[in-house]
Order: sequence, then structure tokens, then C-alpha cells
Amino acid sequence: MSKGRNREKKIIHPLWVSGKPYYDLKSYYRNRFGDRVYKLQIDAGFTCPNRDGSRGRGGCIYCDGRGSELRRQGALPGITAQLEEGKKLYRRLRRAQRFVAYFQTATNTYGEPVYLKRLYDEALAVDGVVGLAIGTRPDAVTPEIVDLLAGYTGKHEVWLEYGLQSSHPVSLERINRGHTREEFEEAVALVAGTGIRLCVHVIIGLPWESREMVFATADYVAGLPLDGIKIHSLLLLAGTPLHELYRKKPFSLLTRDEYVRRVSGFLERLPPQVVVQRLTAEGYRDIFLAPDWARNKLQVLQHLARFQAETGSFQGRLWSS
Repeated sequence: MSKGRNREKKIIHPLWVSGKPYYDLKSYYRNRFGDRVYKLQIDAGFTCPNRDGSRGRGGCIYCDGRGSELRRQGALPGITAQLEEGKKLYRRLRRAQRFVAYFQTATNTYGEPVYLKRLYDEALAVDGVVGLAIGTRPDAVTPEIVDLLAGYTGKHEVWLEYGLQSSHPVSLERINRGHTREEFEEAVALVAGTGIRLCVHVIIGLPWESREMVFATADYVAGLPLDGIKIHSLLLLAGTPLHELYRKKPFSLLTRDEYVRRVSGFLERLPPQVVVQRLTAEGYRDIFLAPDWARNKLQVLQHLARFQAETGSFQGRLWSS
């Protein structure tokens, strides 16, 4: 056996059991459950207040609004059916035993609490499901909904995911986000201290945002009581308002090298205990236009790993409490 194979991975932080220079979701699940846990995506048929007129029309400029592939195939199966189908796949390929029901498509708190409770209860009743992850908008969360979710935390893992995308008011306006930074902060305060784990989504690659603006967003979220982060690369998708803007006046998109540099710098500014749940965007292959490098998620992650190794970059390197 070569010396390289005998060499142990350097441990930067005791929580990061995967050996990566950041706290990835695999490490978190190992620490929390002692085993692998797999997220099963659910489309529960929700819409979005930024599309139906409650908060706005047209949605965010980068969003095509079609929902999941399952939705586009016809009538949606029930929650239990979707979860059981996902379990079959992971148990066959990876012998998985524990799962998180991930309400992903659209705004998954956009309903009356009694209706939401019925959906969440159904998901948690499925064998092997140990928790919930609920994707939503900060303007679609009320104290009553937070109380509902907090009620599950005694027995289950509960993550609430807020889309922020950028800390800059000018960016929130330009992407037609439909909520303000102040509303986001109010929604964060609602969750603090409840036992619900909070994950925040951000986008790197908005064409008007400089590297310094991206790092300012990193500093901003680093000061929040959050537990997780999802970093998305900006994708140009056919049929979106962003695509229409591009057709009228083409703009530059980040190269892979620059994206990796910004992701690395973003992670350096985060506390080491924040769980990094995503580092690039994926999917939408039928309407994907650019940037071409974003088609291959694995290559992006490999490029990031090389850059971090070469520069000594790791999560929390520039963070200060």
C-alpha cells in the first residue's frame, strides 16, 4: 500500500467527520444519528405567494415556476406514495434505513396550519422517516406555523429552509424576490430558540454582484442564529425572466474558477458548526442554457476541493465570533 493511502486525513474540526474542509451534511447526520440519512424529495402541490398575487407575480427572475418533474407528469401521488417510492430506490442502492422527508417544491408552509399539520403528520408516520426538511419563504411563515413545527422537535429532526439569496436590498429587488431583508430577519427571529433548525439559501453568480458583495452576504448570514446553508450557482434557464433579460442585453456569467473562489471565500466566513448542505445548483436539464460548467456538479465539487487544498482554505478560517 502506498504512503498516500496510509496517510490519515487532517482533522480541521472534530465535527467534520467526513474529512472535508467544511461541515457537510454527511458529517452532520453521522454526528446526529450515527449513520447515513437520506433526504427524500416531496412535491406536495404547493404554489408560491410570489406568483399567485399574494406577494407578487411572475416569481423570482431565475425561476421557471414549473415545479418538480413529478408534477409535470400529471396528478401528484400522495405524500406516503412519494416517500415509499424514494425509500425503495435508496434501500436498493445504498441499504438506507433512515430518511428525512424533504418538502422541496414551491413554498411548503403556504397554507393553513391545520392543512400543513395533516401533510407533515403523514410524512412522519412513514416507516424510517426521522425528520422533516421544509423549504419555504420568510414571508410565508407565521407564529402559528412555527409553533406547529416546534411541536415535532421533541421526537423528530426538523429543518426549516428560508430562501434569502442575497443580503443586499438592491439584489432582492432586482431578482423580484418579493420580500425585504427586514422580513427575512423577522422570520429568523421567529425560529430562534424553538428547536427548529434553520437553513438559509443564497445564490452566487448574480451578474451585478461583485466578489465583495457576495462576501458581505456571507458575513451577514454568519451573524444569524442559523444551523445550515445552501449555496446555489445562478443558472440561466429558458423561459425565465432572467433569460428574457439576457436575450435583450447579454451579461456575463461567472466562470467555474471564479465561482469556486467565491464559494471558498463564502465558507471561510461561516462559523464551523454551520452545516453546508449544498454547494452548487443542479437539475433543469431540459431548459438549462448556461453556464455550461454548472451541468456537472461533481466536477464543480472536485474543482472546489482542489482549490481549497492548494490554498489552505476551510470553513471558518476568516470567521470571528
